[in-house]
Formats: sequence, C-alpha cells, structure tokens
Amino acid sequence: MTDPLAPLLALPGVDDAVRAARDAVDAVHRHPTNRRGWPATAAEAVVRAARASAALDGGGPTIPDTGEVDDPVLAGALRIADSIGPLLPVWQRAPLQALARLHVLAAADLTEDDALGRPRTGRGVSARLDLLATLVAGGTAVPGPILTAVVHGELLTLAPFPVANGVVARAAARITAIATGLDPKGLAVPEVFLYRHRDRYAAAAAGFDTGDRDAVAAWLLFICEALEAGSREATAIADAALTG
Repeated sequence: MTDPLAPLLALPGVDDAVRAARDAVDAVHRHPTNRRGWPATAAEAVVRAARASAALDGGGPTIPDTGEVDDPVLAGALRIADSIGPLLPVWQRAPLQALARLHVLAAADLTEDDALGRPRTGRGVSARLDLLATLVAGGTAVPGPILTAVVHGELLTLAPFPVANGVVARAAARITAIATGLDPKGLAVPEVFLYRHRDRYAAAAAGFDTGDRDAVAAWLLFICEALEAGSREATAIADAALTG
C-alpha cells in the first residue's frame, strides 16, 4: 500500500528540517545527565510543557507554592502530564481511546461530565479521527517529526471536542514523539517555543488547515523548528541538573 504521508517528505525543505529536528533531539538524549538521570529531566520537561500548553489555551502558567492548582486549564494539562506514561501503550494500540482519555483529563473542570471524551459531530470529524487513528496505529512509516506534526496539526485545527482542543493536541503530539522513537524519553519541550511564538503558531496552524501544499510545508517546517528549540530547552534542563 502507498503511504499516505510519504509525499510530505518531498515538500520543499521538509527532509532537511526533519533531519535537523531528529539530530537535535538525539543530541539531548546523549547529554551526560540524560544517560542515567533522564527520569528527573523528563519530569521537569513534562511540567514545563504542561505550563506552556495551558498558557496557550488561556490558562495560568504558574503552579502555586502550595501545589494546589485552581486554574482549570493548567490543572488539566498537569493531569495529562502525570498520565503520559500509562497512556503511551494505549495510544499505540487504540489511539481513539487514548484521545478520549486525554480529553477527559484536560477538560474535567471545563465542561459537563457527559461531554468528556466525546468528539463533536459535523465537519467529518469521525472520519478524520478514524483516518488519524489509522496513521498513528501503524498506517504510515514517515519519520517521527512528520507524524508528530500531522497529529498536532490535525487535532488542533479539527478541534474535535467542545473545549480543551489545544491542550489535547499538544499532548497527543508529545505522546506521538515518544511513541515514534523521535523522543523516546520525552525530554524535548517544544511547547515553550510554541508559547513564545504563539502568533506564528496560530498562523501556521491556520495554513495547515487549508491543505494548501505550501502551507502544509510551512507547518511541518515550523514544528521541526519547535522540536529543535525544544531540544535546546531540554539541554538547559540537563545542564542545570549537571551543575546543580
């Protein structure tokens, strides 16, 4: 069968951007701190990711000293942060089930219980989610940065749920990066870059939604740039652990 995502690698600049993103993430995994101390740096990475992701959806980025988080968006992002490990095998085996669980975690304080984990109807949502699930569960052999970008862009622009779609999309992208072997330890923090460049992020996502060839290429390049920047964030985390 023809790989439906294979043509994306032929888009201008994408192959080089994918290679640069993979090299950057690989370098972080070779950092001296991350050879044995990666559980601590991964824990810090996922919290930074959750804070940035929440802020992108209008949540508060700061965790109170008491540890009690009142902001519902941040609370949801942090619940996801605690659940990525257990959700990983579910994402690989039954992506739609994992996606529903991500929404339950993200939106528990934002909507009624009967709306949690339930995609909306219309705009071909069900068909598009089925296709995405097929890709995630082994329907493509493209490199990790490409599948991560497609999962991220599709969930962000499709907005399958009534609320919390941004947090869900970024969490699904993070899990995809781990599942594909791109970032197996979850060390990179591209979410911080996305927050710092949120206007570019929004514009690139809007372009991806059009399906235009050049706009899709621009989205892929942007996500690869975010992965490189996220690797620099991860290096800073590892450096601080090494000297601290």
